[in-house]
Amino acid sequence: MSEASFEQIPEQALAWHRAGKGAALASVIETWGSAPRRTGSQLAISGQGDIIGSVSGGCVEGAVIVEAIEAIEHGDARELEFGVSDGDAFAVGLACGGTIRILVEPIGTVLSEPLLAELCTARAARQPIAYVADLDTGARRLQREGFDARFRMDRSGFEEGSRLFVAIHNPPLRLAVVGAVHIAQALLPMAQMAGYDPVLIDPRETFGSQARFPNQNILNDWPADALAAYGLDTRSALVLLTHDPKLDDPALEIALKSEAFYIGALGSTRTHSKRVARLKEAGFSDHDIARIHGPVGLDLGASSPSEIAVSIMAEMTQVLRKGAL
Repeated sequence: MSEASFEQIPEQALAWHRAGKGAALASVIETWGSAPRRTGSQLAISGQGDIIGSVSGGCVEGAVIVEAIEAIEHGDARELEFGVSDGDAFAVGLACGGTIRILVEPIGTVLSEPLLAELCTARAARQPIAYVADLDTGARRLQREGFDARFRMDRSGFEEGSRLFVAIHNPPLRLAVVGAVHIAQALLPMAQMAGYDPVLIDPRETFGSQARFPNQNILNDWPADALAAYGLDTRSALVLLTHDPKLDDPALEIALKSEAFYIGALGSTRTHSKRVARLKEAGFSDHDIARIHGPVGLDLGASSPSEIAVSIMAEMTQVLRKGAL
């Protein structure tokens, strides 16, 4: 999901509440079968019936809106359960139906304004954060640590054996690609389909052009300058495709000092050995350098630019979901 299209659902609920319209957040807290939306999906509803987001792709939104407006009026939380018929599921692109449970929380009563504002601030700052709701006691809190597996897998849900619901709010994934080469032409759209917000960095305007990379975000700057402004964090990946040390090495030095979850560099084993030697001379340790995936990508036997892009996406996904192996 690109940052431009990142749905501002909690943010809109806060804005409606502050404007005096009243607001509630409806969240999918549990699913069975082929539920249309995954656990953690949200719908914001104003007291006047305005909405943003979705909890079922259109199957049960009408009923949720009615319940949410009543909850806003009464100031109480509500747990709703719906069975989605096969016919309704087929209408939103699923082969069969399922069951979903939805939590409705009015803003200002159940979900306090300061807590929601803190959540929105963390999201704006690209800080991973968990919203934790104890459905037995009614307590709500934010937590930045203690749910490592959930953050890594983007997985909201109940803690095992409890009524403690954890909603994960991760920043959108980002990918910086240095080098406007053929592999990048395949990699960038693949990354978009996988939910990344990609940017292409190449100071050579003839290579990094809209004609070669239509509808892509392109920065015709030197990689070091572009990455310094871009900022690499725990939800950022960097892939270097130029083979050119004067472009790759300054970018690597920035990446190795960052919290980027994935750093990949194109090149043969021999090319990577030379890269390692240069980085050691620059003062980086073996532990630092081990973060670089080089040669980049899983060993799938890939040969064409598109196949290499597939191998890169596969390795990025493996590192994101399972950690560095």
